[in-house]
Formats: sequence, C-alpha cells, structure tokens
Amino acid sequence: MLIAIPDLLDAATLAHVRGLIDAAAWVDGNVTSGHQSALAKNNLQLPEDAQRAKQAGEIILNALGKNPLFIAAALPLKIFPPLFNSYAGGQAFGVHVDNAVRIQAGTGFRVRSDLSMTVFLEEPEAYDGGELTVETQFGVQQVKLPAGHGVLYPSSSLHRVEPVTRGRRVASFFWLQSMIREDGERQILFDLDSSIQQLAAALGHGHAEVIRLTGVYHNLLRRWADA
Repeated sequence: MLIAIPDLLDAATLAHVRGLIDAAAWVDGNVTSGHQSALAKNNLQLPEDAQRAKQAGEIILNALGKNPLFIAAALPLKIFPPLFNSYAGGQAFGVHVDNAVRIQAGTGFRVRSDLSMTVFLEEPEAYDGGELTVETQFGVQQVKLPAGHGVLYPSSSLHRVEPVTRGRRVASFFWLQSMIREDGERQILFDLDSSIQQLAAALGHGHAEVIRLTGVYHNLLRRWADA
C-alpha cells in the first residue's frame, strides 16, 4: 500500500529541521548505498553520524510517534534513524528496490525493511522534477507532496526519484520494520481500523458493533503480529 501522511511536521518544526540540516556538511549519497543502488543513485546526503542529522532525525521520530495515521498504517516495530538527501542539477535515483535489511553504521541495530518512508522538506513549487515514482500493483504512482508531508510505501516495490531539473529537492528517508510483515495483512488491518474509527465517530465508541469490530481488529493483530 502507498499512503500519504499529511502534516507530519508543522511549519515551526519544519523550519527547525531545515535549520539543522541546511547548515550541515553534505556528502555523496552513495555512502549508504548497496551495490544495486550505487549504480542508479546520484544525490547528496548527510552522513549518518552527523550530529545535526541525528538531531533532525529525533525531531522526525518524535513527530511520527504522535501521528495516529502513521501508526495505524505502519504498525511500526522498529524505525531506522531518519536520513536526509538532496537532489539538484539533474540529479536522480534510478529504479531500484531497497535492501531487505538495513544496519545502522557502527551499531548492532538493524531493521527488516518492510516499509520505506519519504518526508518532503521542500515545497513542490520550489523545484521541477523530483517526483517519487513507485510501481504498485495498481500501476505507477508519482508522489510530490508539500513540505512537512510524508509517504509510506512497500520497500519491496520498484521505485525511483525523477531528475530534478530546477531548484533543490530536500527530503528525509528511512525504513521501518512493521509488526506485520505482509503488506496484504497490513492493508487489511489498516482498512479495518479506518472503518472502526468512522463507525465510532458516527455511533460512539461504546456502540456494540464498534466494540465487536475492535475485538476483531485486535484478534487479527494478535494472530499476525511479530511483536
């Protein structure tokens, strides 16, 4: 599933993140690439161990933990610390699939990459190109969202970043290990949760059908979750 997460960062938080990363030293984006990605990737990136990147990443993680839509869609178990990249002057990232396992440099922390996430940090009118293009079971989808918005998509999908021909595309990107390994099962739980929330708003949280469906949701989660 591909799900947009609107307004993940408010204006003040976005400005704080940009203030941190814009003043940092950027390096070749292939510092974190696998073999396949290195053949397709042309961008700049902040080093994983850069202090400003770590501070900005903590801000994004804090925002994720407060976002009900993100939690419902991702059902996160572990999140790789957010990274930051930049595209300009025709830079792009060709078609690739993300590595199945991501290991944080210098630590034993690793995640199985069930989901990938991009958080856009530049307004779309400030640059041309730079669309995140994801090949899904429903066809090719292109994503270019306002600054502060994010998008979740399966790490197993073929995806690319189109060339940036004007301006500069700045974003955060990272991977998640979900409690639910299978994308289809995760979609079922998300759809069920969304329906429960709509019913609760219409009928009240104490309504018998809302309670019954909530039980179904948790029983499925209990059956499928790794946690």
